[in-house]
Amino acid sequence: MAGPQCCANPPALNPKSGEGIVEEFGGLLSYITGSLDSKGAILLISDVFGFEAPNLRKLADKIAAAGYYVVVPEFMHGDPYDPDNTERPVMVWLKDHGVDKGFEEAKLIVSAIKSKGFSTIGAAGFCWGGKVVVELAKSGYIQAAVICHPGFVTIDDMKEVKAPIAVLGAEIDQLSPPEFLKQFEGVLSVEGYVKIFPGVVHGWTTRYDVEDKKAVEPAEEAHQDMLDWFAKYVK
Repeated sequence: MAGPQCCANPPALNPKSGEGIVEEFGGLLSYITGSLDSKGAILLISDVFGFEAPNLRKLADKIAAAGYYVVVPEFMHGDPYDPDNTERPVMVWLKDHGVDKGFEEAKLIVSAIKSKGFSTIGAAGFCWGGKVVVELAKSGYIQAAVICHPGFVTIDDMKEVKAPIAVLGAEIDQLSPPEFLKQFEGVLSVEGYVKIFPGVVHGWTTRYDVEDKKAVEPAEEAHQDMLDWFAKYVK
């Protein structure tokens, strides 16, 4: 169940951040970066704070620079979670933004990516988005998956994953603690691994302070792990 840590340290959203463009894609407004001539495509699925998080878009640009066409959809429909709205706690907010709905919309995004000529698609998800990515991986929609500090993912989910998957977890994480994530390795029937990053908290891959070197370094290490995984399976 989502707790306070899931929604701590919210990013300062900026609709103008990033080097890409924002346009309708597969039925959703999406941040798009990279070339249609790329070797493969990557779908990034945000946490509850949505696609206007500058660090998320910066990561999308980094992945595009590595040779991919990258799509970051607005699954929150202009309604990202607002921790300052005390009348609408996260569990209430989630009733309007369930991961099941996210999965149905993500399937349309994958179809739209394929219509651009891509046959190999990877996906990375963060917290809320991690569950959506796992659902895509269970159903054969993607060829590689990365989940960072995932939320709502179960051991039974991981038993059904059909795509190679990397799990990047935080040492300090109430939502997906290390001892829970490490159990994923034992049930996978595909290539995959679990890596726990010491000293970091839930959300560290996208909600870090860019001025804090100690926060930037583990985030960038996770980003490189993601790129390495996609380089291996999305080509």
